[in-house]
Amino acid sequence: MSGTAIGLIGFGLLLAMLAVRVHIALSMFITGAGIYLVMNQGEAGALLYTLNNLVYARVSNYDLAVIPLFILMGQFATHGGLSRALFKAAGALIGHWRGGLAMAATAACAAFGAICGSSLATAATMGQVALPELKEHGYSGKLATATLAASGTLGIMIPPSVPLVIYAVLTQESIGKLFIAAVVPGLLAALGYLAVIAIQVRRDPSAGPAGRRVPWGERIRAQINIIPVLLVFLVVIFGIYAGWANPTEAASIGAAACGILAVVSGGLRVEGFLKSVYGTAHATGMIFLVLIGADLLNASLALSQMPTELANWVLSSGLPPLAVLFAILLVYILLGCVMDSLAMILLTIPIFYPMVMGLDFFGMSHDDKSVWFGILALMVVEIGLVHPPVGMNLYVINKIAKDVPMKDTALGVMPFLASDFIRIVLLVFFPVLSLWLVHYLG
Repeated sequence: MSGTAIGLIGFGLLLAMLAVRVHIALSMFITGAGIYLVMNQGEAGALLYTLNNLVYARVSNYDLAVIPLFILMGQFATHGGLSRALFKAAGALIGHWRGGLAMAATAACAAFGAICGSSLATAATMGQVALPELKEHGYSGKLATATLAASGTLGIMIPPSVPLVIYAVLTQESIGKLFIAAVVPGLLAALGYLAVIAIQVRRDPSAGPAGRRVPWGERIRAQINIIPVLLVFLVVIFGIYAGWANPTEAASIGAAACGILAVVSGGLRVEGFLKSVYGTAHATGMIFLVLIGADLLNASLALSQMPTELANWVLSSGLPPLAVLFAILLVYILLGCVMDSLAMILLTIPIFYPMVMGLDFFGMSHDDKSVWFGILALMVVEIGLVHPPVGMNLYVINKIAKDVPMKDTALGVMPFLASDFIRIVLLVFFPVLSLWLVHYLG
């Protein structure tokens, strides 16, 4: 049996394990070990030697120190009450519009994502803050929960983003470039969601009634209160890209600044600090376990030559590059029904990246194509978080809004998914949307 066949069989078994809810890290360990043993005629010593080297190489990688720091920054923001200040500031500006509070929740999710980097954390935190307000002002449960489930994905679309860090490590791409490239698509996502809310409340005014108009003095004070949060975002993102600090240093500054802001604002106490540290340790441990499993799987697949053979087959097949790209994006949407975004990035990038890099898209250079595909992959994998029936954000929000049926939330996110698909098509055919800011600042 050829190495490619062994790799394909192993990959099929991996998907089967995921379908029956075996943990992604364990699934990749089992699959990677199985392929490696078959390729080496059952020699366990070679497997153990490789695993030992992979674990050391992964946990000693300085670039990955940025992950727990970005997670800690988000934990401080979550437990420090910064989300409430962001929602209050947005609500003070536009809460008196029809659907204004739902729009304010979307804007607050985008701002919170700039210091959080986690979709689930953004959805959970903003859900606890915004859902009571939306309910009190008479918003329909369908619109309120769908808005927060969809807007929660902005937590990972707006940089910093842990999946983008992983993509950068896997492809040797610049973290700073990817973060800058994600800014415009992330803002487009937020604007698209705002447009969806506006259309929804225009069709059904009772779904999102207007709130009271806040005096200008109160509006100004609310905006002043969030200036430090915005400064943290600017220092972290532009500090990385401008070369003032490397990603780890910038993340350290961001985590410290968020911690200080949370303490000064009075939202972070000893209990919140301990929860932040525990949450960071828990998430980091999970991510590194998945990373090591992915390393073993990728080493085994490389030994089988399956990714190389698939890339060569695609290049020699004569298929139009855009047909290949849309097929890859469709695979991401389908995989989003059974696994999270981080797992998808780790599992698929070693296979899909060589394919995309070998094709010509609008005459783009290798560097531009690498950044562009990274942003596309991020945008598509996040659809899985709100795509019924397994979208995790749907469950997070419905756990908070227990009086709203899951069916209503699932139906409510459909217009937001339509907005997502429109944005992805725009990003595919107009790469400048992802690359303009990178080129401008470069």
